Amino acid sequence: MTKISIKSLGPDDALALAPLIAEYAQALKRGAPRRPDQFYAERILGDRTAEVIGAEVEGRLVGFAIYFDLPEIITGLRTGQLDEIYVHPDVRNQGIGRRMIEWLVSEGAKRAWSELRWIVPGRNAPAVALYDKIAEPADWKGYVLPIDRG
Repeated sequence: MTKISIKSLGPDDALALAPLIAEYAQALKRGAPRRPDQFYAERILGDRTAEVIGAEVEGRLVGFAIYFDLPEIITGLRTGQLDEIYVHPDVRNQGIGRRMIEWLVSEGAKRAWSELRWIVPGRNAPAVALYDKIAEPADWKGYVLPIDRG
């Protein structure tokens, strides 16, 4: 069994995180591969609202998840919002995505979150298959409204 460790990432992890962010963008957007951008990874890791965890196998960063701790207006509690989750293709189907979600659920229990929620692209069949096994479908749909930055 592969030893998977999950940890919070900080500024010192930017160099290892940058290639994974580039791979994730490539997987979602296609086109020419992005070049790893350490400065951008540092910005994500230093963001005042986002938090990032990483999954390591044998000391190598192989996955990440970005999440937010938000107020949940109906209950008066807080909620976890998983925004992005990525596992390198070479290590998929080893439980790494599941372990990151389990870590977030455990962290949410410590923070008294009412729930962990996330929105995913419906066309990502392998991810949706995992989420259907470990979570209940939400009662809402996701939509995107582009903003002209013109």
